[in-house]
Amino acid sequence: MNYNIAVLEGDGIGPEICAGAVCVLKKTGEKFGHRFNFTYHPIGGRAIDEYGIPLPEKTVKACLESDSVLLGAVGGYKWDDLPADKRPEKGLLELRKAMNLYSNIRPAKLWKNLADASPLKYELVKNGIEIIIVRELTGGIYFGERTRGNKNGDEYASDTEKYSVHEIERITKVACELAMKRAKKLVSVDKANVLETSRLWRRTVRAYCEKHYPEIELCDVLVDNMAMQMVKDPAQFDVVVTSNLFGDILSDEAAQITGSIGMLASSSLGETKRGLYEPIHGSAPDIAGQDVANPVATILAAAMMLRDSFNLNEEYSAIETAVQDVLDENYRTADIMSQGKIKVGCTKMAQMIADKI
Repeated sequence: MNYNIAVLEGDGIGPEICAGAVCVLKKTGEKFGHRFNFTYHPIGGRAIDEYGIPLPEKTVKACLESDSVLLGAVGGYKWDDLPADKRPEKGLLELRKAMNLYSNIRPAKLWKNLADASPLKYELVKNGIEIIIVRELTGGIYFGERTRGNKNGDEYASDTEKYSVHEIERITKVACELAMKRAKKLVSVDKANVLETSRLWRRTVRAYCEKHYPEIELCDVLVDNMAMQMVKDPAQFDVVVTSNLFGDILSDEAAQITGSIGMLASSSLGETKRGLYEPIHGSAPDIAGQDVANPVATILAAAMMLRDSFNLNEEYSAIETAVQDVLDENYRTADIMSQGKIKVGCTKMAQMIADKI
């Protein structure tokens, strides 16, 4: 089989970690008889430098014509002073919109042999954990009406949170389908004791689950309690569904529980199999070009692409097992390094994983 993958390296460590993922994908293709065709396109700061905008039309066109998209990271100090609508991160938001990607799936997995890297007590995480956060991606306060003004000499600003039943139902379906493949347990996070949008969210999620997925055990949790419970006993959670804002915050908290965001991948999907796959971390310009970045998150994002966009489940498992094997042999990048382990760079780590395929 032939698959066309658009690679958006982006900024900072983006080119290094994407190179690691491409290395592993090529080896996987050789092993299983697939051909992955890679084309490279600008986004973020690099696109601003070359074209004056964070997302050129030709990049959008290439992504829409590809089978799926692999993204590194965007942003950096160089572009921090630009207006909000011209910054690198705007390119990522525009790309998600252009590809109609409304669901963001972030597995926060703590590998058992990395339990000592977690900031939580060892007893809480010694058996490893995996929380899958399903975040609604194109609605809510990030896409609501924004206003600024001045009343009687007092400057003010407002951002509007808005959700429709349709938006809530379609993200609930994504979460339910994941839950059905796992423990059939789903936690829906909201702030229904205060927010009107959360009351609609809770009512809609519960009605949808009861009608379409009665086998699923559904639990409603307020977002502040969820934040507390995730550091108190993270292993109690499996699949979590929530809004754009809450999902953004909680997925970063879950990432920190694992000890390093350099290990965590994510996918953004819509109505088609074409998705956007990326690590959850940023561009880390302070370490760019030093060959010290952790490529595992991007490699696992590429593995998710094989499974979720191309239905290549065996190939996905091969990459995940290869990552596990390298970790079992005590190789570590700087961000997950601990006493008694063997420190390696970005290129070496990727190559060792590829060699295990």
